[in-house]
Amino acid sequence: MLQKSPDNLVPKQEIREGLLIFILAAIQFTHMVDFVIMMPLGPQLMRVFAISPKEFGLLVSAYTFSAAIAGFFSALFIDRFDRKNAMLVLYFGFAIGTLACALAPTFGLLLSARVVAGGFGGVLGALILAVIGDAIPEQRRGAATGKVMAAFSLASIVGIPIGLYLASESSWHTPFYVLAAISVLVLILAFKGLPSMRGHLSNAVNHKPFAVLGAVVKQQNLQWALALMSTMTMAGFFVVPFISPYMVANVNFTETDLSYIYLFGGLATAFTSQWVGKLADKYGKQRVYAFAALISMLPILTITNLPPVSHPTALAITTFFFIFFGARFVPAMSLITSSVEPKLRGSFMSINSSVQQLSAGLASFAAGFIVQEAASGQLLYYNWVGVISCCITLASVWVVRHLKQVG
Repeated sequence: MLQKSPDNLVPKQEIREGLLIFILAAIQFTHMVDFVIMMPLGPQLMRVFAISPKEFGLLVSAYTFSAAIAGFFSALFIDRFDRKNAMLVLYFGFAIGTLACALAPTFGLLLSARVVAGGFGGVLGALILAVIGDAIPEQRRGAATGKVMAAFSLASIVGIPIGLYLASESSWHTPFYVLAAISVLVLILAFKGLPSMRGHLSNAVNHKPFAVLGAVVKQQNLQWALALMSTMTMAGFFVVPFISPYMVANVNFTETDLSYIYLFGGLATAFTSQWVGKLADKYGKQRVYAFAALISMLPILTITNLPPVSHPTALAITTFFFIFFGARFVPAMSLITSSVEPKLRGSFMSINSSVQQLSAGLASFAAGFIVQEAASGQLLYYNWVGVISCCITLASVWVVRHLKQVG
């Protein structure tokens, strides 16, 4: 019987990998847009529901709190299932949560819908990385990860501007309707295109889940890694959720103008993140992180004290902020990944993701208590938020000095 030569199988292998990466990138794109679109919609949501900054902060943090809890518990059992089945169930739940956001007529129901969307969407990111690790050979894994993670920049460059345009032309419900419709199409594609992935079931080492968590907690270096993730995330999310409301209330932006903030910021970080990665490899990840973090305090203090200025000036400042906000994550994630020995890396990265989500939620929630709305509609005490963010940034620079790379 004639057999096909390996050479004839290479194109099919590349097609299968290309389809897999496309599906994973589509999933990553939709759930990232769902997460980040809530913040620029802040001015419209605060106006429509007549809610305070505190309630808006709760609306943002509900997603991240839910994602943190779901991510933590999923780390204990998600490796027991076929990757495809787990992905389909989680993504279906995410699509339902997104549709519930679109249909929500009240603040309370929207808050509940965000909890549902976060509970499913928050686990997707970690599962996507696990699928890449299982399905893509080591020599092509870095490139595949880069393509999938580029969906975050694409969400800022394309997803947010389009979502804000739809919201300004129709209502805040529209972006979620469109996102839910896209998610259904991606779900169908994932059902047909994702291969069954069960190799990890036969090759997995049988650990007691809480024993693995205990090992993580006992290692001081991993505690420093979690401290770095927590301080870095909190420093950013004290400021980010209220950029859009502040720009509308205090800097005279319209709700439509907000799309330019994320368009220019996303375009800039798409280029600068790669450059920062090369600098981190050349000059040392701790040194580059410290430099980027310290410089980031300048745009933080500028944004949180910004008076009414021209749009080009404001956009230059916000773009500068997003460049260094993103620049901190490149060396930090490399340091955190290298801080744990390979046998614990999978479980630790799931816990690290939960810590990141929890820190983002706490920062957003706390900022909502600090920022107040004046009778004139302007936001007060945002400058206090900037000072707190800078203090946490300095703490992160101190933390990163104690982090060691072990593998």
